[in-house]
Amino acid sequence: MPIHMSRSVNRIGKVSLTLVFGLAAFVFWRMRFPHALAFQEQLQLFLLDGDFLWSRVAEPGGVARYVAEFLVQLYNNVTLGAVVIALLYMLMQRLVWRLMQPVSDAWYPLSFLPVALVWLLMGDESVLLTMVVSLILALLAMWCVPQNKWARWGYILIFLPILYWLVGPLAWMVALYLPFSRKKEHDSVGQMMVQLVAGVVWLALFVWLLTRCLPYPAQRLYFGLSYYRYVQTLPYLLVVIALLCVALAAFGHLLGRVAVKRSKVVAIGSLAAVVLLLAIGLPASFEQRKYDLIEYDYLVRAGQWDAIIDKSTAKQPDLPMSVCATNLALAMKGQLGDRAFAFYQRGVGGLLPKFERNFATLQLTGEAYFQLGLVNTAQRFAFEAMEAIPNYNKSGRAIKRLAETNLINGKYQVAAKYLSMLKKTIFYRNWALRTEQLLGQEERINSHPLYGKMRRMRLTNDLLFSEDEIDKICGQLFLRDNQNTMAIQYLLLCPLLKGDVDTFMNYLQVVRSKVPYQSTVSQQALAYALMSHNQEIPAGVVSPMVLQQLQEFVQTYKSAGINSPQMQRFKETVWYYLSGGGQP
Repeated sequence: MPIHMSRSVNRIGKVSLTLVFGLAAFVFWRMRFPHALAFQEQLQLFLLDGDFLWSRVAEPGGVARYVAEFLVQLYNNVTLGAVVIALLYMLMQRLVWRLMQPVSDAWYPLSFLPVALVWLLMGDESVLLTMVVSLILALLAMWCVPQNKWARWGYILIFLPILYWLVGPLAWMVALYLPFSRKKEHDSVGQMMVQLVAGVVWLALFVWLLTRCLPYPAQRLYFGLSYYRYVQTLPYLLVVIALLCVALAAFGHLLGRVAVKRSKVVAIGSLAAVVLLLAIGLPASFEQRKYDLIEYDYLVRAGQWDAIIDKSTAKQPDLPMSVCATNLALAMKGQLGDRAFAFYQRGVGGLLPKFERNFATLQLTGEAYFQLGLVNTAQRFAFEAMEAIPNYNKSGRAIKRLAETNLINGKYQVAAKYLSMLKKTIFYRNWALRTEQLLGQEERINSHPLYGKMRRMRLTNDLLFSEDEIDKICGQLFLRDNQNTMAIQYLLLCPLLKGDVDTFMNYLQVVRSKVPYQSTVSQQALAYALMSHNQEIPAGVVSPMVLQQLQEFVQTYKSAGINSPQMQRFKETVWYYLSGGGQP
């Protein structure tokens, strides 16, 4: 085969491998972890105005942060978000390969190693896309290092400080790479050491000067302001990735001197190593339980109630937030009164978990309060969720909810303030413009399918209440609006989850005095309460099937005990829960 044809075939093979890698990344993020993309998007608010731009570029590494946050806002469309990540991965891999030149094509799979580690690192939900953008910009800066000796000194003295301001501490990659970047001729070891020391010391001195004149702790300036959501932390793997990129770029020429006799074996072996790394590392990096909670939150935000129920049916939820999401989905579908004990319950904390100042959980709990009609409490949770974001970002999702709650409460000036912020975004702008037209329009708001409903349901004095008395709050919601079916379901389930059957009977009497309500759980609990007090069950109050099942439960319980295998067929009943079989 002619040499030029062989090179063409190799070039097509390398490009094809990069495209396959990018496609795999796209499928991974779009099909397996779209909720992770939505999670990142909701923890920032990218504004298209000069003040926001200046707030970013006025900090070290702010340009990379600005670019990254612009890209993260595209995660609002998870398909577009997956495309963004795939393109960044491919760009980073190609830059690493360019820096490795000259080297045999057999080593091409090694250029995937740094980006494979980046992929694993992004399994930590607190790693920000700024880290990836900064890596790419640093690699571009390494690629653009001049070959002229005097130009290189200018690069050290002038460009390194500028690069630090653009990308943050990853500018150290360029300082470390400079002595090894000569392609046509080689400097002596002494000259290389002089350049290395000069670059590192000058950059260190520049950062030290910044610690004297900028309002940031020295630790943050050395670790980076926006690589990680927790501002005083830096993942060690990021340091490994940066050093690996420098090593591949600096010593690629050494690999080029290695005679590759079996290029296919080397290529396949290198590729297998990268694939094996991803196959083993991805499941460990993307912790299942953590991302299950993120997916529940994503589904709640999207209102995909059937998907939540299907997910919980396939794998029983056991954490407060997953149980809360499941109960919320059942209530929204009108099934909580029938199927509550088909799923694991964690007491009242599984209905509405106790307040924790944690940005990852407040949004989900706030959604449950909002759907109940507790608008003021939902507003408080949205505000607290935004203020709890560790890197002090605002949240598009929280700002939207704050605009809604103030609109419902008639606080039009406050709602207008939040809407004016959302009008400066790409994905929330149209919604903000439509909602702005409702300001002050009482009739339009009252007839709105969501906001009008919330106005009818809401309590105006629910700003503060004890979380231990949520059943009483649900009772007030029911008395205000008898059609609030979610409040009915929560009201009757609360005492049962506490094991308080007498209080349940009182609540059931109040509910049935105003609306007909005959759920499976209420029938089971009613039959259990009457039987416990040795009272006859009136005809027609409980279905014959429930009565027969109760009799079988009692006989099995007396003969075998609650922990016997025979009792498993009753595990979805309120009797099993109240007898101690299902309580946490």
